[in-house]
Amino acid sequence: MPILDLYEHGDHRKNLAHFATLATLAAIDGEINPKERAILEKFAFKLNISEDEFKEVMKKENKYPIETPHSGEKRYKRLFEFFQIIFSDHEIDDEERRIVEKYAIGLGFPPKTASQIIDKSIAIFTGKIDFEDYHRIVIRED
Repeated sequence: MPILDLYEHGDHRKNLAHFATLATLAAIDGEINPKERAILEKFAFKLNISEDEFKEVMKKENKYPIETPHSGEKRYKRLFEFFQIIFSDHEIDDEERRIVEKYAIGLGFPPKTASQIIDKSIAIFTGKIDFEDYHRIVIRED
């Protein structure tokens, strides 16, 4: 039975699905190198993935499909939830960003759009947005 089937509902299932997707993306070019594994271990910690779950997801025979939502809003929601998890330690490093870009592309965003969304999301989550962006976010024009 696939490990994701053990979790019918809840945040942990969502976190496990995010992690399984990241592991699949990391392995897309063949083997997971030590640097990618270290990043996955970091994400596993942030996502509260147990050691047994980590081992199960990392098995070569386990390939988890990337669930691409058809709705643009759902894609943004998944990316937003993922950023909430990434920034649980209030930072993102270059390797995490690279994996997030793969994740965004896997969700169906074109590469250029994915990069722009990630730049803006990092600015928002680090609190480094300029006034114009802030103004657009908080002011709703009728």
